[in-house]
Amino acid sequence: MTQPNAAPGSPLKAAIVRVTPFEQNCTLIWDEATKVGAVVDPGGDLERIEQAIKQTGISIEKILLTHGHIDHAGGADELREKLGVKIEGPHKNDVILLDNLEKQGKVYGVDGVRNVTPDRWLEEGDRVTVAGHTFEIFHCPGHSPGSVVFFDRAQRFALVGDVLFRGSIGRTDFPYGDHAALISSIKSKLLPLGDDIAFICGHGEPGQFGPERLTNPFLV
Repeated sequence: MTQPNAAPGSPLKAAIVRVTPFEQNCTLIWDEATKVGAVVDPGGDLERIEQAIKQTGISIEKILLTHGHIDHAGGADELREKLGVKIEGPHKNDVILLDNLEKQGKVYGVDGVRNVTPDRWLEEGDRVTVAGHTFEIFHCPGHSPGSVVFFDRAQRFALVGDVLFRGSIGRTDFPYGDHAALISSIKSKLLPLGDDIAFICGHGEPGQFGPERLTNPFLV
C-alpha cells in the first residue's frame, strides 16, 4: 500500500492498494481529522483492501466507482455488503458493463466477481461528498461509455480512473470504447481545470495535469 498525499498540507489523504491481476489502483481517500473516508474502485482482492482500511484506521462511509470494468468494480457488491455502505457512480451508460461483470470474470478467470447496481448513478455536474469534502463529477466517456472523474476543486485533486494515465490514456479497443470521445473528454473537461491538478489514475503512478498536457504523446 502506498500513501501519496492527495493534497499536501490538507486534511484529505489517499492510499493506493493495488488489486487484481491487472494491478488496478484501488484508492482509499479519507479526512485526516475525522478518519472517515471512501473506497474507490474495489476491483477485487477484498482481503487486501480490508487490511489497508484497518491499517489506516479509517471508517468507510461509501464506495465510489469511476467505471464498470471488472478490475475496478468486480468486488464492489461484496464490499458494499461487508461494510454496509452505498455505492455511488459511475454514469448510467456503464450499466451494460456492470450487469455483465460475472461474465467478464469467467472470461478472465477471476473468481468471486458479482454484478453490481450502484445505489446512485452519477451525471455530469453532480456532487459527491466524502467526509465533508466535495467532489465535482465529470462524465468522461471514451474508455467506457460511463466513465466519470471525481474532482476536488478546493484541494486541486482528481480521481480519474482509466480516463488518463501518466504518459498515456485509457485503452479504447475494448467493446464500447471510443478514442475520439476519450481525447475530447480529456482536452475539453480535464486539462482546462489547471496544470497544478494532481491525479490518481486506475493504473500506474499518480501525476499532474500540467506534465500530461505538455508531454503526453496522446495529447500533444
